[in-house]
Parts: sequence; C-alpha cells; structure tokens
Amino acid sequence: MKYLLILSHRVCGILLLLTVFHSGKAQVIDSFPLPPLKFDPRGDLIITASPTSSNKDFDFLIGKWKMKNKHLNARLANCKEFTEFESTVENNAGLEGMGNFDVVRRQLPDGTVYEGRTIRTFDPRTRLWRLYWLDSKGGPIDPPQVGSFENGIGLFFAKDYQVGRPVIIVFRWDKTNPDQPVWGQAFSDDNGKTWEWNYSNTSYKVK
Repeated sequence: MKYLLILSHRVCGILLLLTVFHSGKAQVIDSFPLPPLKFDPRGDLIITASPTSSNKDFDFLIGKWKMKNKHLNARLANCKEFTEFESTVENNAGLEGMGNFDVVRRQLPDGTVYEGRTIRTFDPRTRLWRLYWLDSKGGPIDPPQVGSFENGIGLFFAKDYQVGRPVIIVFRWDKTNPDQPVWGQAFSDDNGKTWEWNYSNTSYKVK
C-alpha cells in the first residue's frame, strides 16, 4: 500500500488545518528490525518464502475495516512532522483461494474521495505472495511487494523509484492480533543498510 501523500516533499512542516487530520511532531512510527537483504549478480532482490508460507495467510483480512493511519509528511527528507487520518477498507477473497482484493477509501480535504486497491496473489510454486497497489491518481501499477509470513509477521519487499531516487520498499504486516492487524512501510535508499519507517496503520474490524 504505497498510499497518497497529501503534502509535497517541499512543505513538510506545514500543518493541515482540517479536523479530519492531525499533525504533530514525529513519533516512532515503527522500529521493527529488518533482516539483511540478499541480491543476485544482476542486483535483483533474492526473496525466499518462509517454510510455513500459505495461500491462507491473508484470510484474516477478509471483511470490512476502519483504519487509523499515520505517515511522515515527506520521505527520506529528515522530516519531523506526521499526519494522522482515518480510512475505510473492504477486503474480498478471490482467485479460487489464490488471492484477495481490497478497496481503500479516504475523504480528502477538498471533499473528493481518494480510492486505492490492493491485489494480492499467491504463487503455489514459490509460495511467495505478490502485493500490487494502484489508486485513483492513475498511472502504472506499482511494482509488486514480494514476500511471505512467518510467526504472524509478513515482510514484502520491492525495488522502486520514489522521491527522486531508487529505493527499496518493505511492507510489514503484523497479524499476531488478527482483530487489530498492523501494517507498516519503510524506505531504504542504501540497499537496506538503513531504513526509514514512514507509514503505518492499524485496522479495526467493522462488525
């Protein structure tokens, strides 16, 4: 989920004045330690599924949710401001058990609705998940985040081009509490030596 940033990178310190948002000094969005990355001779990421990886690993997300989100207002810019907001998500199973799809919606300050969609597919040969994100801004689908779950934690990696430079992006899903799963996103522009956690959300099931 490479979600929409409402503020540009050059106006990191500006606070949003609408009540649906809250801005403040940066807090630790996430501090989860990440494993060292492996690369093949061409520089592509080497990603291997965990022994327990399964096409059932995202079943916990099926249903309707409210999400509380927090993101830094600029990425890889030593930004010290963040924004919080709420969104809604509906997730559905599909592909005969080999995938699922969600729709994320968020009210924007100008009254319009931002919509994003995640397509998740499971490869039974490699036992790896691929997570694709697209949104109402248009443009190409983001490169898939690839990975698997182990002990309730899912790590999914991709190489991409963001904030004017090549980066590696990781998504982390924590389903150790499946009633309140937590998602986080981090960027690295030094091949995984250091990471900046720039986005997180917690989902709450709608009964």
